[in-house]
Formats: sequence, structure tokens, C-alpha cells
Amino acid sequence: MLGITSYGMYLLASILMHATPGVDTMYIMGRSVAQGRKAGVYSVLGISTGVFVHTLLAAFGLAVILQQSVVLFTAVKIAGAAYLVYLGIKMMRQPAPPALESEELAPTKLKKIYWQGVTTNVMNPKVALFFLSFLPQFIQTDQPYGPLPFLLLGLSFVVTSTMWGLGVVYVAALATKRVRQNAKMALLINRLTGIVFVGLGVKLLQTKA
Repeated sequence: MLGITSYGMYLLASILMHATPGVDTMYIMGRSVAQGRKAGVYSVLGISTGVFVHTLLAAFGLAVILQQSVVLFTAVKIAGAAYLVYLGIKMMRQPAPPALESEELAPTKLKKIYWQGVTTNVMNPKVALFFLSFLPQFIQTDQPYGPLPFLLLGLSFVVTSTMWGLGVVYVAALATKRVRQNAKMALLINRLTGIVFVGLGVKLLQTKA
């Protein structure tokens, strides 16, 4: 099928990977718990956009540069880790309003959350290397379609990851809705979420080229 082999196995492997807790899942869960359903949804959309960017990089060979250059890999890794730490510190210092509900978030705030999701995913070099090593396993070596198989597999990954992320948002936001309505608890959640983000940044920083 358009240069793709074992597509069903690819979808199954993708779903299993989504179900394994990683940086993206923890980030989405943190947003949903701290700021509600709508913030979580915008985080999912941002991360899905980032995954599509990585799909384009893999499809057109740019991810190879990241794989072969230790300096570039380290620079992107440090930038991504620093950004996660920055977001974590910002959340720890952010005061919580009396009722922190997703519906109360202004459009400008939601737009900012979206772009933060994009940035955290794009600045994670592990995602680029994952696509570079994972996608070729399901592409025929003698296929004549150029980057098309990469794009199709990447888009499939975006769809499955978006569905998984939205499920995480729904469960996390629903389970903590009453907690967010308490000002003191909402403030505590903000700080705990900030700590999680800082931890994710430190973990990313420990990634070896």
C-alpha cells in the first residue's frame, strides 16, 4: 500500500507506544490536572502539531542531520530541557484563581498553551530519532513513492496519538474537577505540576546522543 508494509502491525505498535507513559503523556496529564479539560485539549493539539513537524523532518531526511551531529543533538536537547524547566518554574510560581476551570481560560491563554505544547515536542530530539528509526521498519526499501510513505505513517501516528491524548485529558480533568475548585488545592496542583515539568526537563537533559 503506497510503499507501506505491515500497516496493521504499525498501528498496533503505535497504540502500545502511546500507552507507555512518556514526556508527552505526562505533560498532557499535568496540564489537564492543573488547568482543566480545555487546557489539556489544546496541549494535545500542540503536541500533535509537533509530531507532524517531526514527520516532515523524517520524511525529507532532516532528522538524519540530528542523528549524525552530536553538537546539534546536544543543543536541541539542552534547549528542550531548559524550556520544560522554565515552564515548571513558571507553574510553581503561578497563583491559582478561586475556581480554576478550563472554561474560564482566555483565548490568548489557550493559544499560549497550544504553542507551548508544540515547542515541548519539537525541542525533544528523542522524538526525531524515534521517527527516524521506527518509521523505516514499515516502509518498503524499493518503493517508488519518495517521502509519501513517511508522511502517511506519520499522519497515522498523529491521529492515534491525538486520540490517546484526548482520552488522557478526559480522564485526568474529570477525576480532578472538584479538586481544582478548591483554591488551596488548585495552588498545590500547580506547584506539583511544575515539579513534574522540571523533572521531565532533567530527564530529557540526561538523554545521551
